[in-house]
Amino acid sequence: MSGNQSVCTTFTFVAFSSLAELQPVLFVVFLVIYLFTVGGNLIIISLIWVIPSLHTPMYFFLVNLSFLEMCYITSVVPRMLVHLLVATNTLSVGGCAAQMYIFAILGLTECCLPAAMAYDLFVASCYPLHYTLLMGPCVCLKLAAASWTTGVVVESTQITCIFSLPFCGTGKIHHFFCDIMLVVKLACVDTSHIETVMFAVSVLFIMTPYLLILCSYLRILVTIVRIPSATGRRKAFSTCSSHILVVSLFYGTALFTYLQPKTAHTPETDKETALMYTVVTPALNPVIYTLQNKEVKEAFQRVTQRNPLKQMA
Repeated sequence: MSGNQSVCTTFTFVAFSSLAELQPVLFVVFLVIYLFTVGGNLIIISLIWVIPSLHTPMYFFLVNLSFLEMCYITSVVPRMLVHLLVATNTLSVGGCAAQMYIFAILGLTECCLPAAMAYDLFVASCYPLHYTLLMGPCVCLKLAAASWTTGVVVESTQITCIFSLPFCGTGKIHHFFCDIMLVVKLACVDTSHIETVMFAVSVLFIMTPYLLILCSYLRILVTIVRIPSATGRRKAFSTCSSHILVVSLFYGTALFTYLQPKTAHTPETDKETALMYTVVTPALNPVIYTLQNKEVKEAFQRVTQRNPLKQMA
């Protein structure tokens, strides 16, 4: 760090300043999406909690995913809503670190958890007679714990390294949250080695689960094709369709964001892509898992159509 560079203690966000007239509208839109996402995931968790027929490995992982999605969107959107209301969009380095820790840990966990869900579907489709043995409660807990532990260990180490760097200059970030790549660029020292490690982590922990999911679904597809009954094939495919949609949305945006060349990044495209994976995708997941899932819809109907007077009689 050269002597004429001032140490940066706060970051200033240039998020939607170019859309000043639309900021009240954006505030309402994002607030509605946020409340819908949190409410939808709470409904899913509550349904699975109170309906015994949903106490299966698939719904155990869905509870984990729903809880993760609520925390994931909460790590970004409330602060973004404040930025839309307040003229000065600043955040201390410590506050930025806290947001990045939570966001990165949840993001990496969400890369790993769908692989565990795909393994569950693979066992259910390809080894139905051994499903109870292969997917017992202990196995489910280990798979979920491995996903969360990977996120915590890997990202805690990475973010700690990033915030051990000195930051200087204006501290201006052309984004609406503390994005890892943009924060690293504000460091006063050479960060090429850290950027290389970040890219390697992205490749390893995005591509590895993605490839495992692809392999699982190739085996599932082969098994479904071999089912003699058309009704059986439709039922088997409908079981996997929700997970396929969620995986496609999440990994599609993740691959586009973190594995594209540096020259392809612009502030506008980065913000648009980030809105997709921080706001839109978490909001779509409750819809996908309720509209595409017959068991969840039936459970919701049973709960909402219960007559308290009949139960008391």
